[in-house]
Amino acid sequence: MIEVEVVLAWPQRVLSRRLQLEEGATVADAVAAARLEGSADCPAAAVHGVLAQPHQVLLDGDRVELLRGLQADPKDNRRRRARGG
Repeated sequence: MIEVEVVLAWPQRVLSRRLQLEEGATVADAVAAARLEGSADCPAAAVHGVLAQPHQVLLDGDRVELLRGLQADPKDNRRRRARGG
């Protein structure tokens, strides 16, 4: 058995669940087992901050972070700041 944590964060709150999974469990297995509200709206996941594929095998102690979609285009925001707006 391995222990992993699955996390979904917003600016004002964080959902987190620690799980005991079988050896060889994948990112997709952990996300499905965590059943965090809002996880279906997350297009990607990372393990310790590094983008991960759903089939990536997890190790004991891994932290799976569910990544939400961007609310604003960073390039547009940078251009707006450069123009002084």
